[in-house]
Amino acid sequence: MSTSAAPVAVPGLRRNMVTICAMTATIMQALDTTIANVALPYMQGSLSASQDQIHWVLTSNIVAAAIMTAPVGWIANRFGRKRIFILCSGGFTIASVLCGLAQDINQMVLFRLLQGMFGAALVPLSQAVMLDSYSLQERAKAMSIWGMGVMMGPIMGPSLGAWLTETYSWHWVFFVNLPFGAITVLGLLVFMDETKKDISLRFDWLGFAALAVGIGALQLALDRGEQLDWFESAEILAEFAVSAVAFYYFFAHSLTTSRPFIQFALFKDRNFLTGCIFMTVMGLVLYSTMALASPYLQNVIGYPIMTACGLLASRGFGTFFAMMMVGRIMRYIEARTLIISGLTLTAASLFQMTGWTDQTQVPEIVVVSVIQGFGFGLVFVPLSTVAFMTLPNHLRTDGTSMLTLFRNVASSVGISIVIAQLTQGTRKTYAILSEHINPFNHALQMPDVSGMLNLSTDAGRAMADRIVSIQAQIIAFAHDYQLVMFFILCTIPLALMIGSTKAALRKQSQAPEHAVIE
Repeated sequence: MSTSAAPVAVPGLRRNMVTICAMTATIMQALDTTIANVALPYMQGSLSASQDQIHWVLTSNIVAAAIMTAPVGWIANRFGRKRIFILCSGGFTIASVLCGLAQDINQMVLFRLLQGMFGAALVPLSQAVMLDSYSLQERAKAMSIWGMGVMMGPIMGPSLGAWLTETYSWHWVFFVNLPFGAITVLGLLVFMDETKKDISLRFDWLGFAALAVGIGALQLALDRGEQLDWFESAEILAEFAVSAVAFYYFFAHSLTTSRPFIQFALFKDRNFLTGCIFMTVMGLVLYSTMALASPYLQNVIGYPIMTACGLLASRGFGTFFAMMMVGRIMRYIEARTLIISGLTLTAASLFQMTGWTDQTQVPEIVVVSVIQGFGFGLVFVPLSTVAFMTLPNHLRTDGTSMLTLFRNVASSVGISIVIAQLTQGTRKTYAILSEHINPFNHALQMPDVSGMLNLSTDAGRAMADRIVSIQAQIIAFAHDYQLVMFFILCTIPLALMIGSTKAALRKQSQAPEHAVIE
């Protein structure tokens, strides 16, 4: 069946400018997910905040963004995509400036909340704009351009955040959004066309409220679980319980009402459903490995923050190169083949990382990081293309918001899992290893060892404790990398669910102009 599509933008200045605006909005929001993390210690002293309070700078933004991602499709369809895109871009930019001007922790949390609310729409709307601006034959190229912003933001964010904080101050972590925001708003005002507004749409307040409570409670539990010792905390148990009840009500309500908040017709499309599955995988793997890499380089190997961020940036170069290449070769190679290849490379890089120690050298770190980034790039572009390959145009904006929501929730789940296992694994391994540090251990009685590690002295005991602590961390990190690797390997067979991209392109070339094959 064919449905009428929104007209594809004609190549030229207008389309190029809309592409630039979509990219600046994507980069602005994607950077914000990680750029503020490295500035937290500096912000804590400046804002006179406690350790628990400063974490709300991240938590407030994450929760607000998660809740407001879900209704993006409805809002854009009801009021017009251009209007909402400009409003959210301007609101995000103003909120960023206010964050940089915050004088105390209460102001910062409030402004970060606003930043998350406005920023939630930027990635899904920019993706929808890119999809509408290019034909199916050009979509791989469009998704490679757009994907650079989505993938490079989280990867390059810590490096940029560290440089801005060290060179200037933490305030510039937020002020950096001002030029991007100004370009986006002005460009959208001049060059973007408004979409048709559907004034007949009615908002499902009950469905939205249930989903908002479910997502918000889940995000709070995932973000604060590590600080409060997970299920030992009554707060975390309550948040998980509230989330479960809210999700149950949401699905019960949505499946029985005539006009549900989420258009479940989205998930009848096999390619979109597969895209959601693999976007969940990408969100979990990308952010969990990022959460592990920085503390490993700083705490285990001992690199200063700028050096660690520079090494992390090498993964971005691999991603950039892959995205530049994959947009061209998708005409000749099936998307599922590229996705399987990318996941395999990522799993191989994680296997190599399980053997890292505190003596691992820079060349190996750079090579493995580049390979891992290349694997991410091979997956992301085909995945973003496949997800919307057969999805009807009227569901496109809803689809982009759902895809973003899946990635964001998965990233929170992934980070929480690996950090919880890292903490618990380090503690358990330390306890096991420390049992062998005693005067009866023959290895410690050897002359060469006892000369440096004399347990009868305070210095010797301190050195032994430091060695055991480092080795416990190395083993715990290795187990985390192994866990993520096994997760990737288990998901690779699911790529066979993806339909043939070559066949879809052939159908599109035979179909009437501006038609979509369902």
